[in-house]
Amino acid sequence: MAGLVANARVVASLGARSVRQTFRRPQLAAPIVVFPSLLLAVQTGGAGGAVNLPQFPEVNGFLDFMLAGAMIQSCLLAGNSGGIALAVDLEMGFTDRLFVAPVSRYAIVLGRLAGTAALGAISAIYYVVVGLIFGVTYEEGVGGVALMVLWVTLAAVAFGSIAAAIALRTGRASVVQGMFPMIFVILFLSTAFFPAELMQEPAATVAQYNPLSFVVAGVRDPVVSVVTGAGALKAFASIAGFAALGLGLSALAMRRRLRLG
Repeated sequence: MAGLVANARVVASLGARSVRQTFRRPQLAAPIVVFPSLLLAVQTGGAGGAVNLPQFPEVNGFLDFMLAGAMIQSCLLAGNSGGIALAVDLEMGFTDRLFVAPVSRYAIVLGRLAGTAALGAISAIYYVVVGLIFGVTYEEGVGGVALMVLWVTLAAVAFGSIAAAIALRTGRASVVQGMFPMIFVILFLSTAFFPAELMQEPAATVAQYNPLSFVVAGVRDPVVSVVTGAGALKAFASIAGFAALGLGLSALAMRRRLRLG
């Protein structure tokens, strides 16, 4: 029990350090809020007439549809920023010093992911407030908003675990940063910014089966419709799949790093 409490304190301390580190470095904080906000403003202002297309889902406004995409983009970038910060710590030798401390090595990674979770929650709340300011109606009310924040927070942890695995495997911030274009490719090949019914092939088929689309739908449902058990299950399963992949790869990368020194 004493060891569990000690590791929990390590996770909390490293999580708080991760959040402070992000806000102290504009290059880590800016992508989480600035890029998604700019893209949200440009797309809402430039493509708002898309809601009049015959196959577009029934929504109160284009911003209602787009808000979930901005949230998922933000938590993807939060996960990537967390991976970059972890790689920087590896390059500076900070993480190596933690490895020789009398704490679980996995608590070190979980501490970074705890910080990523906090950033995901903060970004979700930010976009909820932005939606309220600009007239978004949350059909499921306060409970639906809480569910949106939960999905975004869990998704940030899942995506952050994949970035952490890459950081542990390579130990180079430039490699993790190189994921940035790939994030946008995966995001645009989902239903984050446009419904699959209005996409051309093969993008439409890819978007329908992209696990990210299920996560986006889970975040979007409380805004544009009602939450269904099937939609929530698909969102949870997709997030759990990303997390299992990321944590598994992180464990393998950690073992390799400890073996090779």
